[in-house]
Amino acid sequence: MTVYFIGAGPGDPELLTLKAQRVIGQCPVCLYAGSLVPAEVVACAPEGARVLDTAPMTLDETHAEIVTAHEQGEDVARVHSGDPSLYGAIAEQIRRLRADGIGYEIIPGVPAYAAAAAALGQELTVPEIAQSIVLTRVSMKSTSMPEGETLANFARTGATLAIHLGVRHLREIERQLSPHYGSDCPVVVAYRVGWPDQMFIRGTLADIHAKVRAEKITRTALILVGPVLQDIRDFRDSALYDRDIPHVLRPRVRLRES
Repeated sequence: MTVYFIGAGPGDPELLTLKAQRVIGQCPVCLYAGSLVPAEVVACAPEGARVLDTAPMTLDETHAEIVTAHEQGEDVARVHSGDPSLYGAIAEQIRRLRADGIGYEIIPGVPAYAAAAAALGQELTVPEIAQSIVLTRVSMKSTSMPEGETLANFARTGATLAIHLGVRHLREIERQLSPHYGSDCPVVVAYRVGWPDQMFIRGTLADIHAKVRAEKITRTALILVGPVLQDIRDFRDSALYDRDIPHVLRPRVRLRES
């Protein structure tokens, strides 16, 4: 049997990849993180499948379900939100699978920052404005961050930040980022991207805390910070399609029209 770690995307069932949908539809056991993955995402599980919401379960309990399925030769769809490579807590699951000699495969999904950018209708890497995105989180009460991986250090680069697990700590985010980006730096808080009640709150480092507090949002939100979030219209075209810049698939440089 095989355990399939499946990225369900941010919430919209239509953002499942074709492979993810096919595998969920074939597995007799489906374990999904119900606090972040809508039941509609796993509705394609086969009739009679054992479908369990793992939100109230411990790591020991979910692994016990997998071991039972392994003994019965049944494939398992282990469905996580977004892409499982990012804050998916799959590393500790994989460690146990390897110890027990259980095979696994990872099927990627649409990450929240990509879905948020799509819903906002914009590119996050605009020429000469922003060319890097840092995916990070705040530690606060969560697992501590490695030394050096601080918001202040990332802010020194000027990159666009996609901050997970931080909506309750917007004051601290403002404190660490304002010296580098300025208090008027644009911020977007993307709440439950891909769900029917998704919401996008726009503001600046100076006022985003008050705006989010007014909406009573305390979880399931991604924070985007950076100049690229402005309504930018004056920027140079990228070199990708520039007729005067050759590349391997467009080797000849055309002369400009006089």
